[in-house]
Amino acid sequence: MHAPRLHTPEARCGRTLATLGDFMRILVLAPQPFFIPRGTPIAVRALLNVLSNQGHHCDALVYAEGTTPDIDGLRLFRVPALPGTKNMSPGFSVQKLICDALMFPMAAWRLWRERYDLVIAVEEAATMALLLKPLFGVPYIYDVDSSISEQMGDKFNLPGWVHRAIEAVEGRTARGSIGAITCCKALQDMVERHAPDLPVQTLEDITLVEELTDPNGPADCQFDQPVVMYIGNLEGYQGVNLLIEGFARTVQSGETAKLVIIGGSDAHIAACTAQAQALGVADQVSLLGPRPVEQISAYLAQADIVVSPRTQGRNTPMKVYSYLDSGSPLLATRLPTHTQVLDDQISMLVEPNAEDMQRGLTALLSNPDLCTQLATAAQERVQRDFSPEAYARKLTGFMQDHIQPRLTASQSP
Repeated sequence: MHAPRLHTPEARCGRTLATLGDFMRILVLAPQPFFIPRGTPIAVRALLNVLSNQGHHCDALVYAEGTTPDIDGLRLFRVPALPGTKNMSPGFSVQKLICDALMFPMAAWRLWRERYDLVIAVEEAATMALLLKPLFGVPYIYDVDSSISEQMGDKFNLPGWVHRAIEAVEGRTARGSIGAITCCKALQDMVERHAPDLPVQTLEDITLVEELTDPNGPADCQFDQPVVMYIGNLEGYQGVNLLIEGFARTVQSGETAKLVIIGGSDAHIAACTAQAQALGVADQVSLLGPRPVEQISAYLAQADIVVSPRTQGRNTPMKVYSYLDSGSPLLATRLPTHTQVLDDQISMLVEPNAEDMQRGLTALLSNPDLCTQLATAAQERVQRDFSPEAYARKLTGFMQDHIQPRLTASQSP
C-alpha cells in the first residue's frame, strides 16, 4: 500500500516525470458502466489498452456495473453499486447524477493517496478534474466523446439560458485542461472554439471487426434473402424507426430482403416490433436483441448491407468504423454525424427520410457491382485511417509531441 501524500504547493513544485518519454502514472476518470459493449466504454477500453501497452501505469475510476477487461497493469476502482443504478442507458439520467456524486469524492481520494502525473477525464468527469486541479496540482486531458449541452438539448426542451450555462461550463473545462482528445472532427471544432490555443487530437473510433474462425455464422442469423443489418442501441436519435419505414417501402416496391436489428432494450424492441407489424413487414424484420461485442464480426459477416440511419447528434457512431471494415456496403444518412468521416466513394449516403432511405436500399440491393466498389474502398480507408494501429499512432504522437512537453513545462519551478 502507498502511504497517502499531502499535495501542498511545495510538494506540487517537486513533482516531476522521471524523464520525458518515461512511464507516467495516469488516472482515468470514466463516468460510465465499464466494461460494457457500447460506444464510450469501448473507446475508454481502447485508450487504456494503448496507454498500458506503452508502459504507462493506469488506474481507472468507473461506475459499478460492467466486467473487468484484460488489460495488463490496469487497476480498476468502481463507485458503490446503489439500488436503481443498474442497466444505465446512454446519455444524461438521474442514475448518472447519482453515480457522478459518488465518483467525485472517490476521485479526490485517489488523487490524495497516489502521486499521479496526469488525469484523463472523460466527458463530465473533466469538470471534476477541473475542480480538483487547484487542490492536487494534477493536470488533466479533456476526453470529449460527446457534447453534453447538445445531448441535453436533444433530450430535453431546455431554456436558452440553461443551454448557454452548460456550454459555458464545457468551455471553462476545456480551457482548464492541458489538452483534449475527441472522437470526431465536429467535437474537435467545438473544443477549439472554446479554447483556440489548446492542443486537440481527434481519435476516431476503430474497427472491431476480427478475422473469423467459424465460417458457419450465428445460428439466429441464417437467412435466404439478402440481409440489411443494423447493430446498436435503439434510442430515438439512432433513426431505427426511419430505417424500418424505409425498409418497408423497399420490400413493398418488390425488392426481396431481410432486415436484422441487433441491440436494444426490451421496451425499444417491443416498439420496433409494433412498428414493423403496423407497416406489414413483421415477417421480414428480425429483432435479435443485444449480442456480445465479441460476436460483432460473426454477425456482420452475414450482412449484405449495413446501415446507420442516425438522425441526430454530431459525433460519428462507433459502429460506422466496423461497418466500413465489414466487407459490405454501408448506407448512412447524409448528415454531419456521418459526413465528417463518410463520403460518396466509400458509402451510400441518403437524406434522412423514408423515401430516400428506400432509394438507397433499392440501389444497393439491385447493383452488386456498386456494392463491391463501395465495400472495397471502405476497407482500404479503414486500414489507412481507422485501424487499431492508426489509433495507437495518433494517440502516441499526441502524447509525445503535445502533452508530455506541457507536463514538463508545468512541473518546472
